[in-house]
Amino acid sequence: MIEDDADDHDIFLEAFTRLKYPNKVIFFSDSRKALDYLNQKEITPFMIISDINMPVMDGFSLRSKIRENAELHIKCIPYLFFTTASAPTVIIEAYSLSVQGFFVKPDSIGELVTTIRIIMEYWQRCMAPNSF
Repeated sequence: MIEDDADDHDIFLEAFTRLKYPNKVIFFSDSRKALDYLNQKEITPFMIISDINMPVMDGFSLRSKIRENAELHIKCIPYLFFTTASAPTVIIEAYSLSVQGFFVKPDSIGELVTTIRIIMEYWQRCMAPNSF
């Protein structure tokens, strides 16, 4: 998860804790550090959840760098945006970068838990090249 807001870290961690998935949740507040992590050959995350508005490198730039990197692109890691921005131009830009989902951060922990549960169930069932 790439998110620079500490409060959002806590909220997402609480949601994942409630859901009890075995997946390890790793937080990055700096997109460059997340990219360094993703570039490790033995690392293939189940999913990337990213904010858009972050200092140094925003979520759009990070997504672009992943798509431009052949080794990362072939890992087929689902890339989702969770953000407060919901303007049509932002959503269009996100999907032009081939993200697999765009979600507005919900107002309650209950809504977040429900959204994450639905997303996880979908990606657990979805077949992709990284499933083999």
